[in-house]
Amino acid sequence: MIVLAPYACHPEASRGRRHVEPPPTGRNAFQRDRDRIIHCNAFRLLEYKTQVFVNHEGDLFRTRLTHSIEVAQIARSLSRNLGLHEDLTEAISLAHDLGHTPFGHAGQDELNACMRELAPAAGGFEHNLQSLRVVDELEARYAAFNGLNLCFETREGILKHCSVHHARTLGDVGERFLARTQPSLEAQIANLADEIAYNNHDIDDGVRSGLISVEQLQVLEIFATHYAQVKRKYPNIEKRRLVAEVVRAMINTLVVDLTETTLANIRKHGPAHADDVRAAPPLAAFSMSMRRQADALKQFLMHNLYRHYRVMRMTTKARAIVRELFVAFLQEPRLLSDEYRRDDEVAQARAIADYIAGMTDRYAIREHTQLFRMGGDAAL
Repeated sequence: MIVLAPYACHPEASRGRRHVEPPPTGRNAFQRDRDRIIHCNAFRLLEYKTQVFVNHEGDLFRTRLTHSIEVAQIARSLSRNLGLHEDLTEAISLAHDLGHTPFGHAGQDELNACMRELAPAAGGFEHNLQSLRVVDELEARYAAFNGLNLCFETREGILKHCSVHHARTLGDVGERFLARTQPSLEAQIANLADEIAYNNHDIDDGVRSGLISVEQLQVLEIFATHYAQVKRKYPNIEKRRLVAEVVRAMINTLVVDLTETTLANIRKHGPAHADDVRAAPPLAAFSMSMRRQADALKQFLMHNLYRHYRVMRMTTKARAIVRELFVAFLQEPRLLSDEYRRDDEVAQARAIADYIAGMTDRYAIREHTQLFRMGGDAAL
């Protein structure tokens, strides 16, 4: 039997669901949330959504689905070390990207630009808010309600950031952005596990793609330190295994540092209940030294991978596809199925955003081909 820390979230003390349901049998409420997320349509679609590289560019590159699974693995390990509720942390981790668009951040940025320029009253687009919208409204699997009807604690963790304007429209889950309080420690851990996962697997994918090199990465303290350790232990190791060993060691170092620093913060502030965590400053954190190294890694990836000319070429094409689809649907809603047609202009723009955000990379390319390039090649 797992013994939880007093500051952990307990399913028996959950703030509940938006729609009242009988408690589950044979599993706790957070396990039910996790299971609902895994079985929903939006989760399956993550298999064909871009992380950095478009789905068809290579079978071994991460997708939003594999990224979410890696985040969940790291988050569960951290939760176990800290006495937190692993099932809640896992549910948040698996759901955090459900609202992401095709083509990664390029798709999100362009969809947001389209909404703000062409339908300003609709309030823009942000994938984190969209993830909450997916689990609250868009999934259509249950007869009694829209969405997945998840626990407050899972929904709280999915919503990592939010403007005051949007927070006012979200009820209980938006209150902390108005009161400037924190989410649960499970949510804080899932957020940092996300950072650990994408920074490290983007190194792996970047080297695999040839867009960044091992030599370039050695300007980074966190990479160079572990690179030297691996080379000393395995002087003749091949590059593929070398990168895997270094990335594995980096993840472990980040997890250990995050665990130790978070435990020190817990001892300092002494939370005795999950609500004490919400009232305290952020408790989950890296040490100052590790935070500096992690930030340096993020900056390196931004300049050398995400802004590499080959990635930027894909980004430009992806943004054009998203914009042209949005404009076409906004100008001629009859191109949409009845499911996405609305009488109100604002509601119509939001429905179009829902439709595009739910597309996989290949579906968006196919839709664009059918609308604009019949018989042509629309590949990115």
